[in-house]
Formats: sequence, C-alpha cells, structure tokens
Amino acid sequence: MKYVVDTHALIWFLEGNPRLGTNAKAILSHPDSRLIIPATTLAEAVWIVEKGKTSIPYAKDVIAAVEADSRVIIYALDKDVIELTMTLSAINEMHDRQIVATALVLANRGEMVQLLSCDKNIIASNLVPIVW
Repeated sequence: MKYVVDTHALIWFLEGNPRLGTNAKAILSHPDSRLIIPATTLAEAVWIVEKGKTSIPYAKDVIAAVEADSRVIIYALDKDVIELTMTLSAINEMHDRQIVATALVLANRGEMVQLLSCDKNIIASNLVPIVW
C-alpha cells in the first residue's frame, strides 16, 4: 500500500498538531510506510509556512524534512495528473483536484493507494479511498 499525503496531513504531522487523524498519524509515523507527496502538496505546504499559518518556522524546514525521509517519493505534477485533474469537477479546488488526480493516476497504474486527508470536499467526492 502507498499513501498519498494531502497538505493538511503533511503540515500537521510535521508540527505535531493534534488535529492529525489517529490513523493518518500512525501511517505517517510508521517506519515502513510508503509515502507519496504530490508536488502540489509540497508547494502548498511551503506556501502555508511562508504565510505564517503554521508553527513550522521556515519553509526550508518542510523541504528538509521531506528530503530527509527515505520513505517519501515526491510525485511530479505531470501531464497525466493535469489531464485527469480536468475531469474532477466534483472537487472545486484546484490543489485538491491535483492531489486526488495523483492518487488516481497511481491507482490507474496498478498501485494500491489511499489518500491521507480530512478535506470534506475530497471525502464527499468519493473518488479515492481515504484514511484519516
């Protein structure tokens, strides 16, 4: 199983925020978890830190934490993700569409994936299996 990481999950895990779901925290803490961070998640996390909307002091801290974690693969915002994003009208926010599209592209390639997210719009879309 691979776990695609939404922005809230990444930020809340890095800052130790108690709003992180129990199951998501267990997965993000497990040394054998296979974590996929969409480029969109990483970019959005950096933006949130730069705007001072988290307890993480510097955007470079997010990058450093991701780079230091051997379990993490950063998934590029490629043509397949963008094309699939255009079909996800059930999700009204661009970044959320790109994150879900990343999970769907992986699933379409035969990967077993779940998305770590608490986003109500993503959950309501029922497009990907969610863990929180």
